[in-house]
Amino acid sequence: MNIKEIAEKKKKLTSGHRMCGGCAVPIIVNTILSSTDDQIVVSNATGCLEVASTIYPYSSWNVPWMHSAFENAASSISGIVAAYEALKRKGKMKKEVKFVAFGGDGGTYDIGIQALSGALERNHNFVYVCYDNEAYCNTGGQRSSATPFGASATTDPAGSVRPGKLEFRKDLVKIVAAHNIPYVAQASVSNLPDLSAKAKKAFDVKGPAFLLVFSTCPTIWGSKTEDTVDIAKMAVDTCIWPLYEIENGKYKINYKPSNKRPVEDFLKSQRRFKHLFSLSNKKIVEEIQNHVDSEWEKLLQLET
Repeated sequence: MNIKEIAEKKKKLTSGHRMCGGCAVPIIVNTILSSTDDQIVVSNATGCLEVASTIYPYSSWNVPWMHSAFENAASSISGIVAAYEALKRKGKMKKEVKFVAFGGDGGTYDIGIQALSGALERNHNFVYVCYDNEAYCNTGGQRSSATPFGASATTDPAGSVRPGKLEFRKDLVKIVAAHNIPYVAQASVSNLPDLSAKAKKAFDVKGPAFLLVFSTCPTIWGSKTEDTVDIAKMAVDTCIWPLYEIENGKYKINYKPSNKRPVEDFLKSQRRFKHLFSLSNKKIVEEIQNHVDSEWEKLLQLET
């Protein structure tokens, strides 16, 4: 399925939502949901997507949709899947239905990790999508375990004591892959054909699948709304955010930059990293570059 075909499909998340200007989430959601022709049921953790798309008494969803708490989108979709499978066994359900849960990084890396791990271990047949905007963007930009090293967050602000967050982000893809599920992938809003292809694979496997998608947030990151896709592309071209997938345990890198850009190009595009370009923080930029280079080399070694 090509992007033109996806664009021509009826939107499952319609216009009229209150997502911020330049937000990548609606693009991500509609690309993923348009990558299957089967009926879809959605479970949505509390977060930007849920809050902005269902302001009572309105909804932007054109599919069966359930709001769950911050921590239990994976548990909710597990219960829905179990009910569906019970109805199929009884002959009361004939049609093919796909199931997907959406959560942000706060509701996935942190608050929802226990429910997600349990659902993966139980081998429920669903797709979990984390739209990763690297902070608790719905509640003011507090740091999460997805927030990059060196970024300034409202709960870890850059100043004279600390130059922003001092911990590197959690590697959620590898944590999920450790559950030995059929399909895990990292994607970006900057490459919709790649995202759609991965979504189709995720929907087609039997058992759980997981997509981690880079989702630019101009409001919290302090970037220009018109630069949403360009910034996401810079994350890929610097290898801060590699595009790769793990299919039945085998790693495959989907894009290898022919001219790998320095991390400075990405950092300079956002206010949350502005403090890193003072003379006193030069070593932090170097440390970020070294870490990115090291992780990229490790990923290259994992590819089979």
